[in-house]
Amino acid sequence: RPEKKMTEEWGEKCTADLMSRYVPKEMGYGVPAEGWRICLAHEFTEKRKPFQSGDVSLSQVLKHLGLGIRYLRWWYKKTRVEKKAPFIDMFGALPLRQIYGAPLGGIGGGTITRGWRGEFCRWQLNPGKYHYKTVIENQFTVCLRRDGQTVYQQVLSVERPPTLQGWNWGFCGEYAYYHALYPRAWTVYHLPGQNVTLTCRQISPVIPHDYQDASLPVAVFVWDVENKNDYALDVSIMFTALNGSGHRDDKSGGHWNQPFRLEKEGEAVSGVLLHHCTAVNPYTLCIAAREQPDRDVSHQTAFSPKGTCNGLWNDLITDGRLDSPTGSSPPTAKGERVAAALAAGCAVSAQNRNCLEFSLAWDMPKITFGAGEQQHSRFRRYTRYYGSKGDASPLLSHHALTQYRGWEKRIEEWQTPVLQDSSLPAWYKSALFNELYFVADGGTVWTELAEDADVSGGLRPEDGGLPAQPAVIKEYGRFAYLEGQEYRMYNTYDVHYYASFALIMLWPKLALSLQYDIAGSVVQQDPTERLYLMNGRCSPVKTKGVVPHDIGDPEDEPWQRVNAYLIHDTAGWKDLNLKFVLQVYRDFHLTQDAQYLRDMWPICEMVTESELQFDLDGDGLIENSGYADQTYDGWAVTGPSAYCGGMWLASLVVMCKMARLLENDAKHQYYRGILDRGSAAFDKLLWNGKYYNYDSSGNDHSNSVMSDQCAGHWFLRASGLGDGDYQAFPKEKIQTALKSIFDLNVMSFAGGQMGAVNGMRPEGVPDRSSVQSDEVWIGVVYGLAATMIHEGMLEEGMRTAEGCYRTVWERLGMAFQTPEAYCEKGIYRSLAYMRPLCIWAMQLAL
Repeated sequence: RPEKKMTEEWGEKCTADLMSRYVPKEMGYGVPAEGWRICLAHEFTEKRKPFQSGDVSLSQVLKHLGLGIRYLRWWYKKTRVEKKAPFIDMFGALPLRQIYGAPLGGIGGGTITRGWRGEFCRWQLNPGKYHYKTVIENQFTVCLRRDGQTVYQQVLSVERPPTLQGWNWGFCGEYAYYHALYPRAWTVYHLPGQNVTLTCRQISPVIPHDYQDASLPVAVFVWDVENKNDYALDVSIMFTALNGSGHRDDKSGGHWNQPFRLEKEGEAVSGVLLHHCTAVNPYTLCIAAREQPDRDVSHQTAFSPKGTCNGLWNDLITDGRLDSPTGSSPPTAKGERVAAALAAGCAVSAQNRNCLEFSLAWDMPKITFGAGEQQHSRFRRYTRYYGSKGDASPLLSHHALTQYRGWEKRIEEWQTPVLQDSSLPAWYKSALFNELYFVADGGTVWTELAEDADVSGGLRPEDGGLPAQPAVIKEYGRFAYLEGQEYRMYNTYDVHYYASFALIMLWPKLALSLQYDIAGSVVQQDPTERLYLMNGRCSPVKTKGVVPHDIGDPEDEPWQRVNAYLIHDTAGWKDLNLKFVLQVYRDFHLTQDAQYLRDMWPICEMVTESELQFDLDGDGLIENSGYADQTYDGWAVTGPSAYCGGMWLASLVVMCKMARLLENDAKHQYYRGILDRGSAAFDKLLWNGKYYNYDSSGNDHSNSVMSDQCAGHWFLRASGLGDGDYQAFPKEKIQTALKSIFDLNVMSFAGGQMGAVNGMRPEGVPDRSSVQSDEVWIGVVYGLAATMIHEGMLEEGMRTAEGCYRTVWERLGMAFQTPEAYCEKGIYRSLAYMRPLCIWAMQLAL
């Protein structure tokens, strides 16, 4: 079709633009065809700004005036009195920096992000807390020698910093490109005039269904050196690193460096340990190289990064190696910083290739949340295998450098079926794997279960509760990730509903562990009255039988308290209970874990019964009375709605299915009766012949087209349900609704090239009745695309999702920081967000 041809041409142009400034034809060694690729000289022309208070319309300001005043008071108390970072800071939105690449490190041990130009620029070592600072000392430098003479020495960075001016900076970005296919990335440097091409491959152990190596805070850099000259060269790569992350505590004093060498099972690695000795959460960075025959590994234990730093540069240029002094460096004085360097060299014969291997590890075994008397400490998952004394860096480095080939083999076995599927477009293959960055880089914590922990809330199985320590948590630990790097709440459950597909498909034990934690919190209650900002009411912190919005924030310890969200009280999140029930069955369907189903059944009954209080007229359909009480804050709902009403019916289908599996006929008949009444009411109140109305209020926007109106049916299809005895929505109506959404929310918005807008009026203009109705939510779009694919609308689903990928990754420069939302023009909101992990729902549908 002409429309399809235009789409393909548009996509090809988007991809080509990122590489248009790359000059050489050299493509490096072993770089896959699939992934996100960008020339180091590329510049993004569109510069967007974060959503801020000034972007709210006057009508919305007036509508939310009370909220604004209450938030301002809370923000002042949090930041100025308690000296804490608010978990949502409306006055401190992150500016867009179009620089990020694939993060380094496994899951739950902290991450370090290396930008696509090669800079180490985003640090998340303290759990859930980000430090956005480019550390200029952290660099790779190449030295080429011919016949004993250095002929070329260059920092492999396009930067020209005001410090370290004794080094040769300013590598020409037109001679290098970056390629990401998470959890690996490649940077290819063609050295101008040298006829040498370097390919740096970075590998992190983010491996599906692995619960040991995937937890390790390590990464490996393999440098493939291609010598296309007719003469041999000696090639050295130097890795320099600062003791710290560019944070002010780098100058707090007491930090020191130490050389090491570790030989084990016939394999040896050596390098430098950089001990960062802060009072809270101290850690050790480690740079290491693998020792092999015909490789030369040398180091400089410590150097001051002040001034020109000519000494280190000249040390390398003299003979391609460093002096390798013995002994540790003295602790730094207050105000001083210290760095270290490691060099590895090899010979590369004419028209041949060789490689050098480095690792970066960081060992922060015990993580502390909170402050003062409110401190809570936990041990990270990897300490089960490497101990908790803070001395694991040499072993971590040795393991990484000797095992990374096995990691890559498993990564390739996992990714190859997708990459070789010619029916899938290239953009999708890139999006599917690269969006997974958030599993590791989402402020993620993965800890061992404390010996005295009780996740059950005190309600035991015999009373309809859970074991104190469910087997899956005891064996696989506790897992939590942030809603976003700006919205710093752990396991935000309404958003996890979308993101959870990545976990249940790739690390199902972590998905089940998280569900047990949520289930344990359902039975808890905290009658303490607290002022909620959205409605100004005082309500209990936590009501029994209600799923919490989240499990805390990094200023406290996750799992110590629930419902950190101050926007709505627990009565204002009717969708959370429904999402819990739907996820429980979806998880059982994909894992066939019968014990999990038995454990969760009484919790599902509890939350379903708590929802029935909102069936005010007994028609089997819950109502949304009052203010915004679903995932779209500020989009007022009155009466039954397509979103919550649809998920309610889907959850009743699931309850019927679970009752049948558990041979509970009485409960099956009970929920079947409610489902039959509710389905009839839903159809009567909301179906308009083309789609389900937003709600049944009859107000000015009640007939808006909501892109996510089929969210309940989507989960049924993802769970193998949705037809026959386990159907809530007629198939022909779902398909008609999806066709309306595609025509209006997708194709009538931004020329059909930016995904699906949340709300669209029937006449084809975005719904602007709230601050979020005219946004595109990337994760919701991926879920919508999955729903279309389930219903046989493959082409429409792919076109819908493609608009988001092209906009975020190729037009706006938001790689590895996919936001929650963007508008058609000018604005984005909440960088680096959990929900886009929902692209794995598309993979499940496929």
